Amino acid sequence: MKFLLFLVGWCLLLVLCWPLALLILVLAPIIWLVLLPFRLLAITVHGVFALVRAIFMLPARLLGHKD
Repeated sequence: MKFLLFLVGWCLLLVLCWPLALLILVLAPIIWLVLLPFRLLAITVHGVFALVRAIFMLPARLLGHKD
């Protein structure tokens, strides 16, 4: 009986999951394109913070402090 339930569950899983896999395969590039501007914004903000940190640490570096 357990094997029969396992077999039915496995077939049900295959029937339900392949449309979901195809949907994810189609939507993944669209989601990547939608999130791309946020990734570029994060890179820009990271660069600005690194620049501000470098400007603030310049006097210490000139005096010989190693970061």
